[in-house]
Amino acid sequence: VTLHLNPISSVHIHQKPLVFLLNSPLPLVWKLKTERLAPGVQRVFFVSLGSVVQFEKGNFSLSAETEEKLFPEKNEHLLQWAQKEYGAVTSFTELKISRNIYIKVGE
Repeated sequence: VTLHLNPISSVHIHQKPLVFLLNSPLPLVWKLKTERLAPGVQRVFFVSLGSVVQFEKGNFSLSAETEEKLFPEKNEHLLQWAQKEYGAVTSFTELKISRNIYIKVGE
């Protein structure tokens, strides 16, 4: 699955830390494609067991962190866990089948 990340239109370059929980019932390769995300900013990708994140060449992979995690099975429990762990969830998306996911990050 290709995860496309770019800032909302009112933000020229996104310069804040981000945390993503990428959960799947089967192991996946998450291919990351980004635009206008500042290098050197911490971004954390938690993936379900057996999954990996592949970064583009010249991407911010040096400041990104990937960690496998055993997530709660149901989405409601995953959302509750994320809210407890991080204090807020700004976006939650559930897809049954997809090759591309487009996410706008911003304020």
